[in-house]
Amino acid sequence: MLNMLLSGNFDIKSALVYFLSTCAVVFLTLPIHEFAHGYTANKLGDPTARYQGRLTLNPFAHIDYLGALLIVLIGFGWAKPVQVNTRNFRNPKRDMAITALAGPVSNLIVAFVLIFLMNLIAFFGSSISALYYVIVFLENIAYINIYLAVFNLIPIPPLDGSRLLSALLPDRIYYKLMQYERFMFIFILVLLFSNLGKYIGIAAGNIFNAFARIIVPLFNLLG
Repeated sequence: MLNMLLSGNFDIKSALVYFLSTCAVVFLTLPIHEFAHGYTANKLGDPTARYQGRLTLNPFAHIDYLGALLIVLIGFGWAKPVQVNTRNFRNPKRDMAITALAGPVSNLIVAFVLIFLMNLIAFFGSSISALYYVIVFLENIAYINIYLAVFNLIPIPPLDGSRLLSALLPDRIYYKLMQYERFMFIFILVLLFSNLGKYIGIAAGNIFNAFARIIVPLFNLLG
């Protein structure tokens, strides 16, 4: 949304579709991301998320208002992180890494399903011009989900990628790194407004295109 305003390419229909797309991310897909963390942790032996009422798709259990606002304005943000107690895991390093990975994987699954729906609509409803905006709506949500998956895999606290490091780094080094978690997020935001944001966008676009290359031939066979 903010990019449209700053670039001067503001179009009311496109802006409305984009706004609705980001709202869908905030109220539908971010809850799926956090639910995936909590559900996986619960299955691996840590009931913290369940006790805190986070094993739900209710967006108001997960929403972080600053993160939601950034999703609407610039296309990336965050939800309220699900708390995990690694002492409840049978294999803390392995299970923490699996729990951390569950969120980004859920984003990629959502994106894949949406790209499939885009192509399904395009295949059966190509003669209905109004469906163009439905396809753009789904495309926006899919791309933001992929961007969030890539963004969350950056191995810097407090992102999910930093939790994956727990399976690779010695405990002494990992816990030393986590002491700077509150400061690291400021560092991440600075990086995102530099070239890092561009590279994340390129990676997200490549993944989007890879999913499309898997799905499109299926519809070509039907055509």
